[in-house]
Amino acid sequence: MFEFLNKINDILWGAPSLILLTGTGLFFTLLLKGLQFTKLLHAFKLAFMPSKPSKDEQGDISNFKTLMTSLAGMIGNGNIAGVATAITLGGPGAIFWMWVVGLLGMTTKYAEALLAMKYREKNPNGEYSSGPMYYIEKGLGSKYKFLAIAFAIFGAFAALGIGNSVQSNTIADVMTHSFNINGFITGIVLVILISLIIFGGIQRISSVAGVFVPVMAILYIGASLLILVLNFDQIIPAFGLIFKYAFTPVSALGGFSGIVVMQAIQNGVSKGIFSNEAGLGTVALIAGNAKTNQPVVQALVAMTGTFIVTIVVCTMTALVLLVTGYWDPTGGLISGVEHSKDIEAGALTSAAFGHSLGVIGEYIVSFSVIFFGFSTIIAWFVYGSKCLEYLLGVKSVMFYGIVYVLFTFIGTVAKLETVWVFADIANALMMIPNLIGLLLLYKVIKRETEKYFKPSID
Repeated sequence: MFEFLNKINDILWGAPSLILLTGTGLFFTLLLKGLQFTKLLHAFKLAFMPSKPSKDEQGDISNFKTLMTSLAGMIGNGNIAGVATAITLGGPGAIFWMWVVGLLGMTTKYAEALLAMKYREKNPNGEYSSGPMYYIEKGLGSKYKFLAIAFAIFGAFAALGIGNSVQSNTIADVMTHSFNINGFITGIVLVILISLIIFGGIQRISSVAGVFVPVMAILYIGASLLILVLNFDQIIPAFGLIFKYAFTPVSALGGFSGIVVMQAIQNGVSKGIFSNEAGLGTVALIAGNAKTNQPVVQALVAMTGTFIVTIVVCTMTALVLLVTGYWDPTGGLISGVEHSKDIEAGALTSAAFGHSLGVIGEYIVSFSVIFFGFSTIIAWFVYGSKCLEYLLGVKSVMFYGIVYVLFTFIGTVAKLETVWVFADIANALMMIPNLIGLLLLYKVIKRETEKYFKPSID
């Protein structure tokens, strides 16, 4: 059963899906005339230096808090282990293709957030609800409602696995190996903390994300920059490796297997999508809560999240691995840095930090994994609960919260390979109805963008 599900998962995350996702990003890049490049500074200004909202602006939380909540869901362990895996399986050139999919995905994120704002609606609790299910049903009509329902089902399930139990399992592993704390104890503590946050509603969740995300980003990026300073003479050669192996194969040497260019492309694209979630529709589930009446404003803010995750955080991880020589898992046969052979991809980042900063570096990675995982859990509760709310109404959110914290605990004490692969499949299936909705509503996206910028885009 597990092998059968893995085969389905491989198909769903195979070349056709990756081409569809990157193709959608390219389509919107052309449609909006490279908006992610021409309006990037304006987008960052809206996110981090916003003007005071007027009294008539509707919404639940600020643009900044929606961005932080979205980043909480995106900045996860994929930015640590995922980048290392991309490099070990696809070579340094995978990072180039990760950049490409990230830059193209910025317009996909823009489109998702814009439609989320345009088609959002108030629930009986007075809070806004949004997401692909709303813009599919309201934007395309009732005949497409089956796609909206499909997205909501897949999203609610994926949140329990990818966004929750997988993260809590990773946290428990780190707590056991780094601090010798039993998984059962970790599970109890997580259940208490997660319950205190998620049952406080969107205001409390966004407030916690508004603190957690900047702190963990400063901790991780700051340590990465310190390592780059200590190895400053290797930075230019590291970029040389990225660009060289993006278009040429990595030769086999010693215990290192050869890597062809297609492996670099596939691993870079797939890990890039996992890290920034462009095309999965998750950003649309929180974007509608933003306190603004301009869909384009929140769309631009959401777009910066993809840039931060892929171009900044993932690049920091990649450069640390490359400048320290820890991108080669076979013991430095190519990179020239001797280290223990056969280090697992997920442990390479920790080893690279430890190589430069000693035990402090390893602890920084450990704490980053814990903070990244914890923030991902609270953000994905928002996503999953919005999906279930669409299916069963706002009263179902409390029930979903109870199930959610139960899965948090289960993830810390059990091996859930089958559940995880089910959730991974659901995660992949989220993108299909979402991308259909985005592409069919492209005229709405173009029209709203033109209305906002007027002479800037015509």
